[in-house]
Amino acid sequence: MSPFLLTRTLPADATDAALRADVLHGLTRRPKTLPPKWFYDAHGSELFEEITRLPEYYPTRAEREILIDRADEIARASGARTLIELGSGSSEKTRHLLDALPALHSYVPVDVSESALRGAAEALLAQRPELSVHALIADFTGGLALPGTPGPRLIAFLGGTVGNLLPAERAVFLKSVRSLLSPGDALLLGTDLVKEEKVLVAAYDDAAGVTAEFNRNVLRVVNRELGADFDPAGFDHVALWDPGQEWIEMRLRARRAHTVKIPELDLVVPFEADEELRTEVSAKFRQEGVRAELEAAGLRLAQWWTDSGGRFALSLATAV
Repeated sequence: MSPFLLTRTLPADATDAALRADVLHGLTRRPKTLPPKWFYDAHGSELFEEITRLPEYYPTRAEREILIDRADEIARASGARTLIELGSGSSEKTRHLLDALPALHSYVPVDVSESALRGAAEALLAQRPELSVHALIADFTGGLALPGTPGPRLIAFLGGTVGNLLPAERAVFLKSVRSLLSPGDALLLGTDLVKEEKVLVAAYDDAAGVTAEFNRNVLRVVNRELGADFDPAGFDHVALWDPGQEWIEMRLRARRAHTVKIPELDLVVPFEADEELRTEVSAKFRQEGVRAELEAAGLRLAQWWTDSGGRFALSLATAV
């Protein structure tokens, strides 16, 4: 069995420090905000897996369809010997690419969760003992140093997660990815596409209320980690389509005026009745917009694939 290497590029207390900074910054501004990455403790991850199976939530199924149908094309176009996955999680979707890359030598999953990285690597190596796996515990939005692996390299950022970044943040992120690419390397980017408002809103406000519980979970995380006294039941889940920005916003709306104490930050946060806390932005894209953002970062859109319903896209970009 090939050796499994794990490199930690984040300090052991980085997650706690980041949570403190995000809560302090986000809850002392107007409008109040919290980043969506804090949905994902163990319970939040379970809820999201449940969301991906809901009839209203199409992105996961649409992206999987593209990966299954187009994996061979992606493999031929990239010729990758190293696959680098940003925000790899369980690495489940990536296995379609791994199967299609005959010359693959190395897989580099990047995630903030050590347990997710170890679990995914164990499962992959049991099936592919010849594969070299070098996992990175890292925050890919804060700059990334990659291990030395054979090229060409394919950097994959799937799931439409790029839409959680605001436009200025996306520009910085794409430029940082461009800086990692050598001649012959490529970026495989997943983007959810603009479509009917009712379809988009339903995907983020399902009839079963699973997304509502997922949204409220960010409050439970703050309660547990920072000793806060949020009452999750005191907030309504809200999902809105902003046609000007072409993104979905998820918010939590206070049912009544109240204050929240966060002892670990020595902070008291007042909420007015009906005041909203934004917890996620999920931008939706058009091909021409993706092309323009890639070009601004020094990347060229080389290939564009969508699912049969035209709901989701995978694009392959190379350095200019």
